[in-house]
Amino acid sequence: MIRRWWVLLICLTVSGLAGAAELKGLRGQTNGDGVRVVFDLSAPVKYRIFPLTGPDRLVVDMDSTSSAQPLKLPATGMVKSVRAGKREGGGLRVVLDLSAPVKPKSFLLGPQGSLGNRLVVDLADKAGPATVSAAPARAVEPATQQPVVIVIDPGHGGVDPGAHGKNGVREKDVVLGISRELARLINQQPGMKAILTRNDDRFIELSERRRIASKHRADLFLSIHANSFTSSKVKGSAVYALSEKGASSAAAKALADKENAADLLGGVDLSGKNDLIKSVLMDLSQNATQQSSLQLAEKVLHGLGGVNTIHKRHVQTAGFVVLKSPSVPSVLVETAFISNPNEEKVLGSSWGQRKFAKAIFSGVQNFVQRDMSLRLANVKVNVNTQAGGEESKPRQTTYEVRPGDTLSRVAQRYRVSLSSLRSVNSIRGDRLLVGDKLRIPL
Repeated sequence: MIRRWWVLLICLTVSGLAGAAELKGLRGQTNGDGVRVVFDLSAPVKYRIFPLTGPDRLVVDMDSTSSAQPLKLPATGMVKSVRAGKREGGGLRVVLDLSAPVKPKSFLLGPQGSLGNRLVVDLADKAGPATVSAAPARAVEPATQQPVVIVIDPGHGGVDPGAHGKNGVREKDVVLGISRELARLINQQPGMKAILTRNDDRFIELSERRRIASKHRADLFLSIHANSFTSSKVKGSAVYALSEKGASSAAAKALADKENAADLLGGVDLSGKNDLIKSVLMDLSQNATQQSSLQLAEKVLHGLGGVNTIHKRHVQTAGFVVLKSPSVPSVLVETAFISNPNEEKVLGSSWGQRKFAKAIFSGVQNFVQRDMSLRLANVKVNVNTQAGGEESKPRQTTYEVRPGDTLSRVAQRYRVSLSSLRSVNSIRGDRLLVGDKLRIPL
């Protein structure tokens, strides 16, 4: 019994923003089968709520909060009376005396119009529905649907031409053509959006390519390249994902070293970025992101197998700097060997570039539809409104955590603060589990 009590107490702990605040007043009104109590505050607060029995009460503890005047709340529904006092250890404790056990829910609201900061507490009869003010669920409106953003990174560029073939075809030109065609195919697909890290012949640092993906809140990252080797007989396509533990082969390590050294051509010294890379690698301890990268790589490799010889039958891994994103599934595609005369000819032609773009697109589409289930299909919107009331609970989207998600990325995606996301979900840290359901205030 004691254990259950502490679990309940922890589940109802909600974190807001720190800082001294004053409780200016208290308001309450019946709301369907329950009661809504509004605490008017001078600033956001950290607070905790928990019910007590014998008799039934609801305790609201607010850190660094004071009240300059006696609190008054007329008997409202199941709330019989209210009392307040200084809490041991600092802050304010408000006790609502109740006529029946309740299921409490709470959330913070910031200033809006003539209203200031507010803590809203909804009380539902414990024997009744879990929610107090529930309007019928509405379908997801087009404006709230966010496409799956895919950042395409044409390798090399500018002063870094990349590899080149015997007949003068340059890697930086080939991969730009393939990337443009791939972006066109993606942008034609409903629910998907492509962003190019470069759309012309320019040099971009490897770390900047990742920042572009972060800026656009990418769901997937594809780096497009063409391979080369000392022997002109070597041919085929390959796909790489990031490895923390080491390259899957000596050839993979050599290729990663070559691609990572590209920054030196633009005057960027990677040796001074060891701390940054270590930091990113620590973040990459998230197995979900790595697993998603491997799954994406497998789908892309399968797509390439339909148009070209596969150089490596399995997904390869190596320490590519450009793939070291902490939360975005990322792969590097070696479309073909530009050092092979036959593949150079295909890579240098517009029809060949279209062929490779279609093959990569089929793999991406397969991954998005099957493995990500088109994130939009997993979003359910519950709209909670208070008819005729002054305080309306914000519209909420229920989001199912997918592989590669982090709390900060979810917050960025829906343009909400981390504190509000933690608050409505009673989350203390940042750890998420695949399949978890998050409430997102819109």
